[in-house]
Amino acid sequence: MRSSIVLFGLAAVHGANAWGTLGHETVAYIAQNFVASSTASWAQNILGDTSDSYLANVATWADTFRYTTAGKWSAPFHFIDAEDNPPSSCSIDYDRDCGAGGCVVSAITNYTARVQSTKISSSEVATALKFIVHFVGDITQPLHDEAYEVGGNDVDVTFDGTSTNLHHIWDTNMPEELRGGYQLSDAKSWAADLTTMINTGSYKSQKAAWISGLDISNAKKTSLAWAADANAYVCSVVMPNGATTLESGDLYPTYYNNAIPTVELQIAKAGYRLAKWLDAIAAKSAKKRDVDLEDEDEDEVVATNGMSLLPLPRQLSDAQLRRAAIGYGCKH
Repeated sequence: MRSSIVLFGLAAVHGANAWGTLGHETVAYIAQNFVASSTASWAQNILGDTSDSYLANVATWADTFRYTTAGKWSAPFHFIDAEDNPPSSCSIDYDRDCGAGGCVVSAITNYTARVQSTKISSSEVATALKFIVHFVGDITQPLHDEAYEVGGNDVDVTFDGTSTNLHHIWDTNMPEELRGGYQLSDAKSWAADLTTMINTGSYKSQKAAWISGLDISNAKKTSLAWAADANAYVCSVVMPNGATTLESGDLYPTYYNNAIPTVELQIAKAGYRLAKWLDAIAAKSAKKRDVDLEDEDEDEVVATNGMSLLPLPRQLSDAQLRRAAIGYGCKH
């Protein structure tokens, strides 16, 4: 087991990350395959890493950080709890669903601004980039955009003879079943296969739609659309006949065979979107350096936690209270 996933309490449990270590590193490698060379140099300079795994090396940092005393404030940033009604209806509403401690949409919005800021330290800029690499992965996992039973954490299931929960099999069990491991080499290989599918395979005709409307100047709108896209799969793929039908019997192989194409699709989307998102940020950052331009609204978005971006305070819903009660983490 790699050292990057055996640290800091709960993070010591293998697969404690959204998409798991394998998924997040695969997203990062896909992004590396598609970013412009100037973007790669920009990111390597920020991260202080010129290796061929410069994004993959930080892809799970945000999960390690969330389980430390210093980083527990960031735990709500990994999801947005859609209080919809699957499988009858799936929907995302920012004012309804982004919790009092923030959510993945507010986090992507905030750290997209912070990574471009000229008013914070280089270490804070690096932190912002590491958060972006991770959260663009998180937001494509359907159960990170769903409140039902704490994002599926409280839906008990059996997968290939193992007692676990619905959230965990989407994060970890199904990706690892597909690829046969979770080492960095497994992620790199999976990314290579998905990159081929994006370039010349079944995803070639879809990739333009994945980044339609991408706008780093309106990161909230863009990331909310990504969340809505993933949330729709909760109704159509994750629990099309309701969660109770998943709690008896083994979800391998029938459920797995139906779900794994969506797992691959969402990983591919995340990597391609991340590449184009970073390209846009790097290009804007370069322009700011060239003309010494400062964004007029920068002071409003440089707070570490991005609390100024949240919906107006309101009474917490039962789903939000339940999420807070388990510490904003995933159950394993």
